[in-house]
Amino acid sequence: MAANTRTIRTWPTPGEVFYPESDGKPMAENTEQFNWIVLLVENLKALFANDPNVFVAGDLLWYPVKGRVDISLAPDAMVVFGRPMGYRGCYKQWEEGGIAPQVVFEVLSPNNTALEIVDKFNAYTRYGVEEYYLYEPEKKEFRAWIRHGDVLEPVHSVDGFTSPRLRVRFWLTADGLTVERPDGTPFETHLKLVQRAEQERQRAERERQRAEEQRERADRLAEKLRNLGLDPD
Repeated sequence: MAANTRTIRTWPTPGEVFYPESDGKPMAENTEQFNWIVLLVENLKALFANDPNVFVAGDLLWYPVKGRVDISLAPDAMVVFGRPMGYRGCYKQWEEGGIAPQVVFEVLSPNNTALEIVDKFNAYTRYGVEEYYLYEPEKKEFRAWIRHGDVLEPVHSVDGFTSPRLRVRFWLTADGLTVERPDGTPFETHLKLVQRAEQERQRAERERQRAEEQRERADRLAEKLRNLGLDPD
């Protein structure tokens, strides 16, 4: 049995900068916004589950500048290429090889103000985000920006647009936004992802049982041939 482990929280020493791990704000303000954030984060994690050098997180505080506790961002979903998955209370960029999240998503609620949206856009531009995606479920509006040099430039035709980094494709329909994996399958809810994984496990188990049954039949046939004095080989 493995020994019990316990995380020990350490407090900053005098003169050390303390970086809060929460901004005190809720992750979402309604069920639609929450469902979309979970959908994006869980599917992005699944998409890069086999790549140890891609970090995916949702609603995690990101501190881009060392010593500046007053500068923090909390994208609804973010993807960092070149950094490993694993526990983080917050994302301190200077401890992550200086790598900023390359891809961020924001899912708007009716309470988001124009000033908040502009401030986030300016911050993502300033601190190196390469791809910025903004979705407003209530209005079914989707916008995207891609970095060119020092600026994030808008994608004028988002329907069918493919993310350069993620290789996922976005479609707008009357029902809202659809996000497709590189293989063309759509992003699914966490429940469907679990059901799909269980179906795959059951399929693999059935194949294993069939292979085992075939081996047993072959062994029985070989034994019969040997009893008849024949070489089964």
